Amino acid sequence: MLLLAAALLGGCVGPRPPVPAEASVTPPLAWRVEAGPSAPIEREWWQQYADPMLAALVDRALRNNDDVGIAVARVNEARALEGLARAQLLPTLDFALPAARARSLNAVGRELTINTAAPQLQAAYEVDLFGRLGDQAEATRENMLARQAAHDTVVLAVAAATARSYITLRALDAQLEVVRQTLVSRAEALRLADTRARAGYTSQLELEQARAEYESTAQAVPQAELAIARQENALSQLVGDSPPVAIERGVPLSELHEPPVPEGLPADLLRRRPDIAQAEFDLAATDASLSAARKAYLPQLHLSASGGLLYATRAVNPVTIWSLGGSVLAPIFEGGRIQANADAAAARRDQAAFAYRRVVLTAFREVNDNLAALQKLDEQVQRLQLQRNALAATLRHATNRYRAGYSPYLEQLDAQRGLLNAELSLVQARADRLNASVALYQAMGGGWRADATLR
Repeated sequence: MLLLAAALLGGCVGPRPPVPAEASVTPPLAWRVEAGPSAPIEREWWQQYADPMLAALVDRALRNNDDVGIAVARVNEARALEGLARAQLLPTLDFALPAARARSLNAVGRELTINTAAPQLQAAYEVDLFGRLGDQAEATRENMLARQAAHDTVVLAVAAATARSYITLRALDAQLEVVRQTLVSRAEALRLADTRARAGYTSQLELEQARAEYESTAQAVPQAELAIARQENALSQLVGDSPPVAIERGVPLSELHEPPVPEGLPADLLRRRPDIAQAEFDLAATDASLSAARKAYLPQLHLSASGGLLYATRAVNPVTIWSLGGSVLAPIFEGGRIQANADAAAARRDQAAFAYRRVVLTAFREVNDNLAALQKLDEQVQRLQLQRNALAATLRHATNRYRAGYSPYLEQLDAQRGLLNAELSLVQARADRLNASVALYQAMGGGWRADATLR
């Protein structure tokens, strides 16, 4: 009868809704930009920048960063919920000790006081006939794996953010050094203009122009120092220092090694990024939840048993008591509740499918963006270096002509401004290229594997 009822009720479930075809994704055969020479990606890729201080900061961030701690706690919560769902597949065993004291009148009108106690063991078990509980347990397991992948995503993001923050700090240091060196040359130009003005070789206009240019450069020093202090504070927060402290420096920006481009095709990326794994586990969890929701149409079989002793006043020996029972719960009319719950589960599954597609497409875009950035920023750095060299030669000639009295101070002033801007732009372009390499390693998964974590 139970199997017959299952067959009849199973017909009410209807066909399983498929995943929308629009949510499918096909990886391209190759990247849009030629990656050039590549190498296997290292798990601790930040070591390849050849700066012990950068590596130490990343290690500190992975130990102390608050976001990593929150992600670990979420994994622990998901693991506990998985254990709770698995426990639903097992029987329960409880101990009960009901006791009572009652006074009444017996048949002849005399008072009668009775004390009773009945210690007993009670067992209950739901037979998972159709796998509904198993599906729920599988959903929680997939959710736990998704939280683990989310933790790995946070770890990778924190490592990349720390590396980028340190590179930016070294770029600010280099820019401050450029400004200070320029300020020295501005001071020398001001001294020369003052000497020439006192001797009557030049006008007061040129002296004031030199003084204005010196002060313009001098005000850039505290501005750069403020940017460095703010960057140090941000980096301190990343690595978990409280309150913020000064950051120890390693090698200068110009000596940071740029690691090789990590190898891998677009199809490989689907198994090398933790956020893609998280989206895949989320999709599997919603699919298992959909199966459990659809099986709510099917009967549920509950078994129960209890046994113990009954102690009572005036009873010579305790009485053995026991019971065995079972029940079948089969839905007949639920007012559309089961169907609505199944429809909602199917919608959540479809959302997870589209979310997976979005994450994969975003991953492809990020890799292509950073491959292009490495290529174009390399060209920009080369051009800026040539421009800087040309402007340095221009300044040298303009200074010699000014000192010899062949040209006005304005030519030297223009050359000084151009050289300062070119040197600052060159520092920024080098930092941008290093940051693009960090972003590329993050986009390629940072050496993540599904069977291990970065921590």
